[in-house]
Amino acid sequence: MKASNVAGKRAKSLSAEGKFPTATGLRERKRQETRDRLARAAMTLFLERGFEATTIDDIAAAADVSRRSFFHYFASKEDVVAAWQEGAASALVAEIVARPADESMLTAAENAIAAAVKRLDPAEAAAMSRLKRDNPALQARDQLKYEKLERALADGLAQRARTKSDRQKARLVAMIATGAMRVGGESWIGEGAREKPEAFVRRTFDAIRAILK
Repeated sequence: MKASNVAGKRAKSLSAEGKFPTATGLRERKRQETRDRLARAAMTLFLERGFEATTIDDIAAAADVSRRSFFHYFASKEDVVAAWQEGAASALVAEIVARPADESMLTAAENAIAAAVKRLDPAEAAAMSRLKRDNPALQARDQLKYEKLERALADGLAQRARTKSDRQKARLVAMIATGAMRVGGESWIGEGAREKPEAFVRRTFDAIRAILK
């Protein structure tokens, strides 16, 4: 068989199996890559220079795109910070759903949050927390983040519920766990972020259990 025929059949086979990305798929992938590059460049500059001292022109230049291109992906600098955190809610739901069925809701929430923070870089997380603490606009966005996390936790825990009473419990546990994350995070920064985030999560949930006894 001629090489050209072999190549043609192979190409046809690969295309039929969907292994060649479509033009739309390529465009979306490139858009996502540019968005990720902008977010990484922005976060690096924010942590190096501070949020206020970093301009949109700085971010665009660091990501090697035009200022106009920046606005194709983000409406503001605050939106970049929000994007940095946008995967947290869905990741948390996935962690909770994956927990063993015999775990209580509170234990499942604790283990899911501990697993999530274990993937964080402590120095970067501390720097980001300080950045948000010192900027009113970012503080407002942080409030929305915790509301989203609470809903995500409730949704994930509700998937473990078997009764109406369990579903109500899921919402309460989500509220308690989110409050613990918020207060615990503030305390962690206040204490100089010396402890590993996962250990701090464990200690915070131990405090919750002591209160609930």
